[in-house]
Amino acid sequence: MRMVDLIEKKRNGLALTKEEIQFIIEEYTNDVIPDYQMSALLMAIFYEDMTDEEITNLTLAMANSGEIIDLRSIEGVKVDKHSTGGVGDTTTLILAPLVASVGAPVAKMSGRGLGYTGGTLDKLESIPGFKVEISDEEFIETVNKSNVAVIGQSGDLAPADKKLYALRDVTATVDSIPLIASSIMSKKIAAGANAIVLDVTTGDGAFMKSLEDAKRLAHTMVRIGALADRQTMAVISDMSQPLGEAIGNSLEVVEAIETLKGNGPEDLVEMCYVLGSQMVVLAKKAKTLDEARAMLKEALTSGKALDKFREMIQNQGGDTRVIDQPEMILTAQYSYELPAKSAGVVTKLVANEIGIAAMMLGAGRKTKEDAIDHAVGLKLHKKIGETISEGESLLTIYSNTKEIEAVKELLYENIEIGVSAQEPKLIHDIITE
Repeated sequence: MRMVDLIEKKRNGLALTKEEIQFIIEEYTNDVIPDYQMSALLMAIFYEDMTDEEITNLTLAMANSGEIIDLRSIEGVKVDKHSTGGVGDTTTLILAPLVASVGAPVAKMSGRGLGYTGGTLDKLESIPGFKVEISDEEFIETVNKSNVAVIGQSGDLAPADKKLYALRDVTATVDSIPLIASSIMSKKIAAGANAIVLDVTTGDGAFMKSLEDAKRLAHTMVRIGALADRQTMAVISDMSQPLGEAIGNSLEVVEAIETLKGNGPEDLVEMCYVLGSQMVVLAKKAKTLDEARAMLKEALTSGKALDKFREMIQNQGGDTRVIDQPEMILTAQYSYELPAKSAGVVTKLVANEIGIAAMMLGAGRKTKEDAIDHAVGLKLHKKIGETISEGESLLTIYSNTKEIEAVKELLYENIEIGVSAQEPKLIHDIITE
């Protein structure tokens, strides 16, 4: 088998076989196929697309390029949740203890943030002492004991994906649905869960800007999951404005704690109920979504979910005082209000640009090597559809520098005030097949 023949085959719009895809992934992972040939194949896939069978074979080949986590020793149906990214997306911090508190085992492997998309691990590391790197054995033992653990992905998990993603990033082939779907699902399958709930975001702050593209990605990943013998479903959610009110690592941890205390922003709470209900049903802890939602509401109002979060922090070495003393991690030196220049109704909050403003403060990374400032970020006071008076604060900027004029300018450019606006629809669709 020659790589040049396979590049030509895909360039001509023909489907690659399972054996050909396995050959490509094995040889590229082992540094036999050079980057320039793989780049040519990625561009051919970008233009010629792939069939569902091809995407599934690519996903499984990437998943099998490294370690497959064996979670069989964890009792029950293991449910994982993955978001395709967004701004202010604190759902994992809330969902993990919330779903675990009603008896569903949550064995979650998460990633770090890059650009304006926050990473769950970075948020958790805002908590003093919290360990995201633990052994597979300790991970399994913790989930069996407490029903929940959230850790970093193993270095041996889907190594083919790590190589391919780095190459896609520098060859303008990132936004290819077959390549996005196989990248996400290879890691989820390798992580060992029995069932997967996907939050596919759409809008300005999402990877999929159009609803049509988001639906296609969701359908593709659900089909991959089914073909790989994983129960999989997807929720298509709106990311035209940030989810919740907090953007920044420590700020989002505090928002998660407030939500678990029953004081969370309405859109964030609803998103957690929608995703959590699906997780509970897939875990076979409830027969219907309504029953699952009622269980989650009870866990939130009774304090069970907050107790489970406290237990999760303690299990992973974190300082549980943060739950009752959130000021421990709200350590930014300066805070500035951003006053509205006119009265009216907030008509636009461009999520990705607001995320970039937070990144400029140090809350995100421009490159993988950048250090995160956990204390900085933004706290929104107004969302789309809400009225505001001239001079009233749109948001608070938390910073460790006084040099924030560029941040203010970017924020003003991407927050619009007008006469009227309708609150965006939070859930666009639910894909189960």
